[in-house]
Amino acid sequence: MSHPFLETLSGELASVGIATLRYQFPYMESRRRAPDAPAVLTACVGAAVRTAAEVAADLPLLAGGKSMGGRMTSLAASERPLDGVRGLVFFGFPLHPPNRPSVTRGHHLARVKLPMLFLQGTRDQFADLDLLRPICAQRGPLATLHIIERADHSFHVPKSSGRTDSSVLRELAQTVESWAPTADSRG
Repeated sequence: MSHPFLETLSGELASVGIATLRYQFPYMESRRRAPDAPAVLTACVGAAVRTAAEVAADLPLLAGGKSMGGRMTSLAASERPLDGVRGLVFFGFPLHPPNRPSVTRGHHLARVKLPMLFLQGTRDQFADLDLLRPICAQRGPLATLHIIERADHSFHVPKSSGRTDSSVLRELAQTVESWAPTADSRG
């Protein structure tokens, strides 16, 4: 949760009026390499959502995360309601392992009843856009796909793109800020 990307993104989100609650999964807290079982990860998501709802009861609540954090949030939302959550935001949804295109990790998205915002780079090796686009299309108005040209899974862009990583993070935050009010009308 203290990764420079997440700290910088939290700052950008704050600059557009979006507060964040960052947390770590148990395996990260214990400094283990192997992730916890999905049941442990989704329970952690549920606990984080409950904490956010208590700490900021007067604020609209979105849930989500970067990479696996976002995937586990969507899995939790597919299994049971996340009380008070108005929408899900995924910063680099990991649809498949690098260089192993598949949609298996996205099957549960069909059970998610909340609006979802997918923020994806065109060079993200964890999400072939030719596979992610149809998943989003199948979810209709519940799924919004925002593509960042030439960004990888960490939203890094090459110098030749004419952009900076900080401008990409600003775009991510501004996209969430402009999408968030529409989440209520889609759910």
